[in-house]
Amino acid sequence: MLDQHPESPTAPACGTYRLDPKRSRVRYTGKHMLGLGAVHATFSVRDGELRIGDGGQTLSTEVTVDAASFHSGSSKRDRDVRSRGLLDIEQYPDITFVSESIARTPEGWLIPGTVTAHGHAVPIAVRVDRLTTDASELHVHGWARGLDRTTFGITGSRGLVGRHLDLEIEAVATLPSAPK
Repeated sequence: MLDQHPESPTAPACGTYRLDPKRSRVRYTGKHMLGLGAVHATFSVRDGELRIGDGGQTLSTEVTVDAASFHSGSSKRDRDVRSRGLLDIEQYPDITFVSESIARTPEGWLIPGTVTAHGHAVPIAVRVDRLTTDASELHVHGWARGLDRTTFGITGSRGLVGRHLDLEIEAVATLPSAPK
């Protein structure tokens, strides 16, 4: 596997990579109980693709996360988070991320985009600190920190559910083979 650092001139092969939902996930970290405790949870990736142009200079990303897949290991908490008072998965079953660019920074790649959750589109920046390639696969690790849930209109359970959250993204995407 070739490690892709910001200064590395080598870029992934151009093409449209499909995310592998079984090997991709979003980890959630937030606070609860007046900020005294941490909550760790995961979301499943439902679908997505990465489109990379020549030399890796252009990139567009579309990812759909299943809001109902929130899993923290506490069935009561999971029901509460999925409920109408927080994620409201009945009305908003998807959380999406869309981006049309990528920029190299000293810390790695920066992918500015928009997350739409709970009916609100909010600009965020995903920092990619690891990108490895092998044959026809990309392995991506990134994060977004300090997201404010109230900007998404998720305002329920103040005091019990923290206002800010962090996301960690692990994704595997495959470049389909060319037709023979």
